[in-house]
Amino acid sequence: MIESITPDHRPTKVVFDIGRVLIEWDPRHLYRELFDGDEDLMEEFLSTVCTPAWNLEQDRGRPWSEAVAHLTAEHPHCAELIRAYDEMWDAMVPGAIAGTPEILAELKARKVPVYSITNFSVDKFKRAQQRFDFLNRFDGVIVSGEERLIKPDPAIYRCLMDRYGLDAADLLFIDDNRENVEAAIGLGMAAHHFSDADALRLDLERVGLL
Repeated sequence: MIESITPDHRPTKVVFDIGRVLIEWDPRHLYRELFDGDEDLMEEFLSTVCTPAWNLEQDRGRPWSEAVAHLTAEHPHCAELIRAYDEMWDAMVPGAIAGTPEILAELKARKVPVYSITNFSVDKFKRAQQRFDFLNRFDGVIVSGEERLIKPDPAIYRCLMDRYGLDAADLLFIDDNRENVEAAIGLGMAAHHFSDADALRLDLERVGLL
């Protein structure tokens, strides 16, 4: 259900998250194979070595070479597995999320302005754009690694609005992360907490965007 909607107001522009909304992303797609299906060892590695907090610093703009060098110095016995996070990144992104690229295309066909705010390292986002052409169809994109700001920091949302001359009241923000959704609502945007394309489509139809 879309949140922060009033009866006399409806959003006219859409702001997408990318990872886990438009494209799949999960390190487990890669490490499940590297650990030969040993779920316990894989989860221990992802919670103690290549952690979400470590990955987030690349989204904040830290170069991958620096990140890998720093972590391999701390965990030399895991050097090959750490390098794989960078060098085999494509395996973490096996494909698009079913249904959402089609929604993006329909919004574009209806002349609805579409934007994105994404927590993504610069080079990996460029790689994703090469693989998934629909990521080149936005009217504007804010990439955290370029701005050195990450969601849910309100500053990255303001960066989108200032750069493209947008009003929060006109925006519908879509994200799979609850904290990011709450930050958008706090700035005056309507928001959809993403779970799947069918639920998103229903909400977009309810407000007349599809």
